[in-house]
Amino acid sequence: FADGESLPMLGNSIHGLKIDRRHLLAYQRLMGFDENESLPPTYLSMLGFPLVLNIMTHADFPMKAMGQVHLRNEITVLKYFPTGSPIDLAAYIKSNSPTSKGIEWSVGMTAKVNGELVWSSESTMLHRCKTGIPRQTADPIMRIGEPQVWSVDRGMGRRYARVSGDYNPIHLTAMTAKLFGFKRAIVHGMWSKARSLAVLKDQLPGEGFRVRASFHRPLFLPSKVLFYTKHEENKTLFSLFNESGQEAHLDGIIEEDI
Repeated sequence: FADGESLPMLGNSIHGLKIDRRHLLAYQRLMGFDENESLPPTYLSMLGFPLVLNIMTHADFPMKAMGQVHLRNEITVLKYFPTGSPIDLAAYIKSNSPTSKGIEWSVGMTAKVNGELVWSSESTMLHRCKTGIPRQTADPIMRIGEPQVWSVDRGMGRRYARVSGDYNPIHLTAMTAKLFGFKRAIVHGMWSKARSLAVLKDQLPGEGFRVRASFHRPLFLPSKVLFYTKHEENKTLFSLFNESGQEAHLDGIIEEDI
């Protein structure tokens, strides 16, 4: 796959999807969301993972599924709907462009209930390759206020995999992660985002908001991490750092009244 090419516009969908309440409860418990009828913002992104995997393993997809790096994720919750409603869930490739580190490409996802768009997401991935584009210095990520300290145990990757269905070997054990160049297993990026939102659950509106997150350095298991947050008018900033506070794993923003 060359950096001047466009990805094929692959996509797929499932219609009339019904949420399994036992599965929803297992996800809410694992992440720390309230155990109720309200869907966590990240739940449909996780539920649609097989659709994305189907795209990445399609014969016309020109890159290997393994080795794709999750850079960013944006979720928009447009409208509350009852969890018993049938959902039409779709995933599709949106765009791709060369950067200094390789090819960035994005996959979109939409959820509709009774024909109305109620939720959407966009995940940006990186396919590492040479492009000849010079590197740019990234802006530093700021730490705000006094952090919470989290302990993330060595089994979190396996427990999240059982709920999410994402059994990428880099998340399961140190042994399988080493086969792909990691010194230890790393937790899923979407676990970090979902866990952050679970901690901030009392600040999440019921609808009409957007959550952006960028993933930086891998979070190795086990680890202690520092979670920072700051609420401003119509938005909440959050970030996740390693125990020393020197390296960021994630930073993000919740924007209300969209």
